[in-house]
Amino acid sequence: MNKDNVIAKNPTAYHNYEIIQKIEAGIVLYGTEIKSIRAGKVNLKDSYATIERNGEIYVYSMHISPYDFGNIYNKDPMRPKKLLINRKEINKLVGEVSKKGYTLVPISLYFKGNFVKLELGIGRGKKLYDKREDLKKKEAERKIDRYMKENNN
Repeated sequence: MNKDNVIAKNPTAYHNYEIIQKIEAGIVLYGTEIKSIRAGKVNLKDSYATIERNGEIYVYSMHISPYDFGNIYNKDPMRPKKLLINRKEINKLVGEVSKKGYTLVPISLYFKGNFVKLELGIGRGKKLYDKREDLKKKEAERKIDRYMKENNN
């Protein structure tokens, strides 16, 4: 994944989940949705992915704002979007997600060439004390960085 082409990130993904594994997936979109994405009008917060009974993976609650000049061609901003993953990977994901406490979490949306890709993570929900521990670690790292920066000058 090229960090320059990132369109949107899920701000709560690493806070609420411990990401075990990452997968890259294509996404089925319409023309006006692509134009909105190119304008940066997409939000991944509170989005999640599920594996349906027919073996297809859909992402829900991913908000793509209607394109300003789309008129009748605009789609519902909250419609479920189908992900493009090959059958072998889907079967692996079914095995991983069927374990207790694991879920599919959209992490980021980015361009790869002309295609829009979604980075999915297999994650396990964090407990409240894990979240507090992570915040303490981040705060300690910030203090160390500040101290090192002040003493180097």
